[in-house]
Amino acid sequence: MAPDRLARIAAARHAPAIGGALLAVAACGQAAAQAVGLAGHQPAQDVAVLYVLPLCVFALLSTVPLAVLGPAAAAVAVTAGNTASLASFGTATAAGIAGQLIAGYRLGGLDEARGPRYRGFALAQPLAIGLAVPFCALALTSHGSVAAVLLAVGAPAAAAAGVAGRARREARIRTAAGEALADTLSEHTARGERARIARELHDVVAHHISMVAVQAETARLTTPGLPAAGAQRLTEIGSTARAGLTEMRRLLGVLRDDAEDAGATVAGRHPQPGLPQLAELIDAAREASGAGARLIVSGPVAEFDPGVELAAYRIVQEALTNARRHAPGAAVDVELRYQGDALHLRIRDNGPGPAQPPAAGSSPAAGGPGGGGLAAAGGPGRGPGGGHGLSGMRERALAVGGTLRTGAAPGGGFLVAADLPAKPEPA
Repeated sequence: MAPDRLARIAAARHAPAIGGALLAVAACGQAAAQAVGLAGHQPAQDVAVLYVLPLCVFALLSTVPLAVLGPAAAAVAVTAGNTASLASFGTATAAGIAGQLIAGYRLGGLDEARGPRYRGFALAQPLAIGLAVPFCALALTSHGSVAAVLLAVGAPAAAAAGVAGRARREARIRTAAGEALADTLSEHTARGERARIARELHDVVAHHISMVAVQAETARLTTPGLPAAGAQRLTEIGSTARAGLTEMRRLLGVLRDDAEDAGATVAGRHPQPGLPQLAELIDAAREASGAGARLIVSGPVAEFDPGVELAAYRIVQEALTNARRHAPGAAVDVELRYQGDALHLRIRDNGPGPAQPPAAGSSPAAGGPGGGGLAAAGGPGRGPGGGHGLSGMRERALAVGGTLRTGAAPGGGFLVAADLPAKPEPA
């Protein structure tokens, strides 16, 4: 955390100028004191020329470049100032040592976004480490001193801290980008499923509204002795139905796959699937997975509303797809139980079941903490909350006034259970 705070402070607008000025003042003060100590009892004029002036020049060279030069040039200048001070007098100022550490950290943590501003950006980090070589040499020679040892150890450490800080920043950026991409893909998948449901509901509702218009017109033309008022009412019914159909197509037609091509042929369109097509769906699933899949029908078979049959077909289709994905090779039983004014679906596989059992006190109902095995949230190898298969099946069931439950099946495997009314009801 400390390197990150240092990076934020160094990135402030006036931080380089203020920091460089303060370090320069401190360095000059310490350099003057060091000159007096080194000169001993020599004449004042000799002290000023031989000690104070060169030490102050070296002190300024080891601090001022931080305020006026870029990271690479400043690091080279600061290193030159400290090296000259150590080689000539065997000492360096505390401000110069601090300037060396700051220069090494800046150069080691140089961001790629700023790199093009400096030539040889690819060599920035090796240069930050290499600038410690003169101090190592001085620490091993007769000019060795505490300052030389500190710089020999601290310069590469500061450069390494800069490199590590840059790596952390890049990792955070990559993580944030990955999370944003995952969220975008998740939202796109959810929108695609909702759009698909909307398209299918649009087709079903459009069919019924068209039938209203046709039946109203047929009744007006074929009913003998129909009063004028009645004929007028039937005409109005037909006109209202056609107007509603036109408006609905205007609002929802953009969701069609071929909305961008108004002249596209409709030869490839087929009626929306329903319960009669389940046998073909299960045969296709059996061939695709190579595992057993069977359809079990019980109760008096009846014809249900097209919207309900479509919802049942899509729920079975999604459950079979997820069974093949999360429990490959598992046998699947699809049970349809007709019971008066309701249709009960049970899709069960004999695979490993949910990856995680439901938490204590929670229900395996759709959307619960333990739900979603085949549907996408709790299948083998996937934890709760993954995918949108479960939410898509739940939305289809709710769209026709039904309910959906998912969870571990008794005796093992996974179960998707849906109860749908004979006709759509308000969700």
